Amino acid sequence: MSLAGKTLFISGGSRGIGLAIALRAAREGANVTIAAKTDQPHPKLEGTVHTAIAAIEAAGGKALGAICDIRFEEQARAAVEATVARFGGIDICVNNASAISLTPTLETEMKRYDLMNQVNARGTFLCSKLTLPFLLKAGNPHILNISPPLEMNGRWFAPHLAYSIAKFGMSLCTLGLAEEFRGKGVAVNSLWPLTTIDTAAIRNLLGGEPAARMSRSSQIMADAAAAILKRPSRACTGNFFIDEEVLRAEGKTDFSAYDPPGGRLAKSIFVPDAVIARLPTRVVPRAGMG
Repeated sequence: MSLAGKTLFISGGSRGIGLAIALRAAREGANVTIAAKTDQPHPKLEGTVHTAIAAIEAAGGKALGAICDIRFEEQARAAVEATVARFGGIDICVNNASAISLTPTLETEMKRYDLMNQVNARGTFLCSKLTLPFLLKAGNPHILNISPPLEMNGRWFAPHLAYSIAKFGMSLCTLGLAEEFRGKGVAVNSLWPLTTIDTAAIRNLLGGEPAARMSRSSQIMADAAAAILKRPSRACTGNFFIDEEVLRAEGKTDFSAYDPPGGRLAKSIFVPDAVIARLPTRVVPRAGMG
């Protein structure tokens, strides 16, 4: 199955993992809407909606830019309606937009708590809700949430409770929507990286250059996402996938193209010990990230 001609609605896709997924789909001839906030260049963040659109079109896809803050229903609705008007429908919704603040409870301002929950949990619910009427009409519809496995262990909550609540909220959307729409053929899955990924969040918030030197490229998440989105929706739903495991199931054994020079890899937050135990790839924990 190919992504050619499929229409993807991606939240927060102006950079990082979201953009990597967009470009991966574009190389197969997909239509992509980037629903993101960054209209003008940011002093610390690469990329805007406009540069993302140019890159998608250069990669061979058709693109629509929707300047959109998914905290606001009317903006998200307008982005969905513009997508349908441009491309005729929606086949795939990728809930990628996320806000992060790895702070303990006493250091977490309520405005940060609210931001994370509005973008992560509420935004995922909202974009899923708005795209579902069109997904239900699609031939092989998928919702893919960039969110972690639902391992309810206090170790994931104690260091940064507010963020964990917001991020696990995205995964609860996967759990609930997968079951709610199982009989209607809409696949709903989560995808999470085994290792930290070299993104703006890593470089600006979570360790800077030293952390980036232990992180894989976002291409591994894009390749894993593409593999999931090509699977038959009725046979692939309710899963909490790890990127490397997805690609190993596709027959891939060499991951050096994604690895940083030196090959020393940091484990991503929220990855269960059972996953680490069953994979041959060696990763090391990062302080404060489990």
